[in-house]
Amino acid sequence: MEHEVTQKQDLLNRKGHIKEEGWARHPLWRYDRSFIKGGRLRIKEWDYYAVINTENRYAVTATISDLGYAALFAISYIDFDRKAVSQTDALRFFPLGKIGLSASSTEDNQVSWSNTNLRLAFIKKGTQRHLMGACPSLVLPDGSVGLDFDIVLTQEPETESLNIATSWSEQRKAFYLNEKINCLPAKGNIRRGMESEELLEGEAWGVLDWGRGRWTYQNTWYWASASALVENVPFGLNLGYGFSDRSTASENAIFYNGKIHKIGTVEFVFSREDLSKAWRIKDDQGRLNMVFTPVVDRSSNTNFVVIQSKQHQLFGYFSGTCILDDGSEIAIKDVPGFAEEVYNRW
Repeated sequence: MEHEVTQKQDLLNRKGHIKEEGWARHPLWRYDRSFIKGGRLRIKEWDYYAVINTENRYAVTATISDLGYAALFAISYIDFDRKAVSQTDALRFFPLGKIGLSASSTEDNQVSWSNTNLRLAFIKKGTQRHLMGACPSLVLPDGSVGLDFDIVLTQEPETESLNIATSWSEQRKAFYLNEKINCLPAKGNIRRGMESEELLEGEAWGVLDWGRGRWTYQNTWYWASASALVENVPFGLNLGYGFSDRSTASENAIFYNGKIHKIGTVEFVFSREDLSKAWRIKDDQGRLNMVFTPVVDRSSNTNFVVIQSKQHQLFGYFSGTCILDDGSEIAIKDVPGFAEEVYNRW
């Protein structure tokens, strides 16, 4: 049985254990690094944004992360039609909490970083999340050079998000605190080379993956996400599993018109020999029957002996049906999004 948390509280007790594991419709846990037990190199903190233009079929992702051993900063551009990815990233070793990532996803804050090839800034103020990024030398799939974006995502106060706090059964001082905010309407502009594009209302949607935790050394996870308008109603999916003890809560949910419709355990069925083949996604309650058709793989393989990461984030289209809490069925066809398999040793 999954446990829904409804009261605001500190995340950890003095022993470094989660006080109340479960999931919530809003970020209720207060995160404090000073309560974490087990070494600073095990602490992982990240803000990851993905903005998908559902009409023009491209995506922009941006990451600022502090992984203990290293900080990772990255921007990528995904072209669905050309089936190609362009990416710029940078590493800084042993940041140990000095990047400036906020302890709260709800309070106003800002974090930024830059070098000669990459500039990133995330600013949270009120209901808006302002994303700015630039890669002057990035060669894009259409051959143009340079990517620059200035995007504002709006999160209304009543909008629900998927929040989860779980630990590892083999080490209860290891924990995963995460918030997924889907269906964030995007406005702003994107410049590709010399061409500038204004984002029109209703055509581009963002998702925030806000994570904080103290992880075990080696993990594999699966995550899928989508946000779009379905019959003029904001619709989204957040589906994930593979690490930490999920007996108290999963992070699987349907987003519909700003509300969470919680579902239970899910499974991704796909070919590891050919990730480009269609993935089938089902749940244990018969509420989700989805096919994900990949079109492009944003893959990476980083190996610094002690630190290793193998990532396949496939962008493509979701089609199928899902059932809301009131029993009504939602049918979707070719909703753009992504599904990923990631292995990390850090």
